[in-house]
Order: sequence, then C-alpha cells, then structure tokens
Amino acid sequence: MPAKAAICASCHGAEGNSTISEYPSLAGQRALYLKRQLQAFRAAATNDHQTGRQNPVMSAMAATLSDAEINELSEYYARQEPSAVSAVIKVNREGKKLFLGGDLSRDIAACAACHGADGKGMAAAGFPAIAGQHQDYLSAQLQAFRSGKRKDDYQGMMQDTCSKLTDDDIQALAQYMAQLPH
Repeated sequence: MPAKAAICASCHGAEGNSTISEYPSLAGQRALYLKRQLQAFRAAATNDHQTGRQNPVMSAMAATLSDAEINELSEYYARQEPSAVSAVIKVNREGKKLFLGGDLSRDIAACAACHGADGKGMAAAGFPAIAGQHQDYLSAQLQAFRSGKRKDDYQGMMQDTCSKLTDDDIQALAQYMAQLPH
C-alpha cells in the first residue's frame, strides 16, 4: 500500500472499500478515472476552487500530491478488489428505467450509455464504475452535477443530464445504482 493511502483509508477504507455512506469506494475503480479525479481536486485547491472538482477535504488532500503519487494511488486502488454490496435493496423500477433507457420525453440520456448496463463504467472513455457505490454518495454526486457545484465531467454531459432530473429521479437512480453488484 502506498504511504499516502493510509490517509485515504480513514474515509475510503484500507483497501478502498468505504463503509461510510457519504464516501465512495475506490476499490476496482479505473485508474484513469481516479487519476483525473485527484487532478481535478488538486486543481481546485490551487486556483481557489474556480476550476476542477470542488471539495474542501479532498482538495486539501490532493493539493499535497505529486503527479507520481497520484499515479501510484490510482493504480493501487484500481488493483483492489471491490467488496460485495452489503445490503439487499429492492430494485427501484423507476431508477432502473431511467438508468437503462433514460427518458426521451425529457431529453434525459440513459446512464447505461456511458456507465454500462451493469454500471461498471467504460474503461476506454474513462467513465467510472458506479455499481455498488453507496446510495447517499451517488445521490449527493447527482445533486452536485445538477446544481453545477460539480463541473469535472466530460463536456458537461453529467451537468446537462442531471439538470433535467427531479429530486425523485435522483433518489430512484441512486437507489437503483447502489444495488448493482460490483
């Protein structure tokens, strides 16, 4: 384990499997995606949060990382095995419908188009795996994209899609994605 990963473990777990619902699990996430996120957090710290991904805790942590440490941490967490979803959650039908098919009447793209029908992401495009993340974390991220607080998505695709989601849509999607197995 890289020395800097010990700091990450308090929120994300020793092997990257978070047990705290507000924090994402990093285990098995694509290295390219993790690298981009750490760079976005670091960018926000160095420009007074004008660009990058704004998060006071993560920006402060990433500000101290060199490019080599970012690469090392990203590769480490990508190699870790994700844990199984701990709770059985009833499949949310509305969330499943939005995830797999979107809503053409509201011009909402299907989440599966970028994150895969299984929620395991698209490695070549750098789209993250979202299957099995905590429902609270997923909901918070969808809300952050919708409000424009999170701007680190490719060409604003997440901001555009999330701007059309209702609170009920976000909760349904978060519940559905949380139950997808890693």
